[in-house]
Amino acid sequence: MFGFTGLLLAIVFIMYVTAKALGGFGTAQNLTFIWGLTLSSGFFASLVFGHFSTNARGSSYLTLPASHFEKCLSGILIAGILYPIIFLLFFRVVDSSFVAVFHNSLDPAAPFYKEQYESVYIFDYNGFLAWRVYPFFFLLTGAVFVGSLYFNRIPFIKVAMVICILIIAIVCLNLLLAKIIFGNIADAGPFNHVTIPVGKEEASIELPEQAAKIFYYALSFVLPLILWLLTFTRLREKEF
Repeated sequence: MFGFTGLLLAIVFIMYVTAKALGGFGTAQNLTFIWGLTLSSGFFASLVFGHFSTNARGSSYLTLPASHFEKCLSGILIAGILYPIIFLLFFRVVDSSFVAVFHNSLDPAAPFYKEQYESVYIFDYNGFLAWRVYPFFFLLTGAVFVGSLYFNRIPFIKVAMVICILIIAIVCLNLLLAKIIFGNIADAGPFNHVTIPVGKEEASIELPEQAAKIFYYALSFVLPLILWLLTFTRLREKEF
């Protein structure tokens, strides 16, 4: 696990450097945080519960002198809490270092020094983007936890395929229902809005604020919790 963690963090570093060279600091920070936290955590989660890829490994794991609750809890703590903390600390060090180097490279006597200095800043873990990524991280990690116990081979890829199929199905079903209800539409976002042409303009019908909050909290907290509980249930079934 230490070696796999080092490999994932090295890939995150390469991703940051490459994105920075191609698109600048904003692109590097956003892309590396989004894909680094979600995908690397998903890979790590598949490793933690990937004990059943062979019968020998699965039998060895199930005979460990620990309860299924302890086994499940240890896996969740390692992949769902410990690794994300390591990632956030590593990302902060990398991001802060590059930002500091950029700030120190500026000439204080330059006419646009202040604007250039303030245009690049450390990624905010409490910002809008970060709080959109955290729920997806918990959701994906929970899905991989469950998938690793249902799919013995390459669980991460299979879980990713299932998620993609579900997203496509939801989008298509939502679009079909929107067309049936509203007729001619320009766009329809699942659980979000419907855009309707009005003459030469377009108008959006958005989900009521209270309903939007219910959907957000259900997707961000309730569904991941259900998936993590399913992990416990499935691991217990494996032991029997």
